[in-house]
Amino acid sequence: MIRSWRIVDALHAAHAFDGEGPRFLGGRWNSPGVRVVYTSENAALAALEVLVHLKRMRSLPDFAVISCQFDEKLVEAVKDLPEGWRDYPPRPEQQAIGDEWARSARSAVLRVPSVIVPGENNYLLNPAHPKFKKIAIGKPERFELDLRLTK
Repeated sequence: MIRSWRIVDALHAAHAFDGEGPRFLGGRWNSPGVRVVYTSENAALAALEVLVHLKRMRSLPDFAVISCQFDEKLVEAVKDLPEGWRDYPPRPEQQAIGDEWARSARSAVLRVPSVIVPGENNYLLNPAHPKFKKIAIGKPERFELDLRLTK
């Protein structure tokens, strides 16, 4: 079994696995309009994934960390990364990889490399996939980000 982690604003914890935030905003691996859920292979990477976006926030929200578990059989890995895949903002051809994966429903989970920590991975979950219900989602727990990281 693989365990991955998601950290969200505590106000949104009840909907952390519906994919609506990324559907609305888009992300590195999806365009706006495509529902996916971003998770990380460990809580520390999930915290860094949140931290990289904090500069845009006016105040530090209360966070919740939620783990999930899934079988390796549900996972597909990205094979060919486009040139400039670590660029910000993400390139449309990179978002197209996740869009095509989500729409094709080839797997419930897509393993993608972390931009923030080379050698580590994030996992995209497809809430529209029929096997999404096989992903065991834990209960939200309070997560306090050390304020020294935000300065």
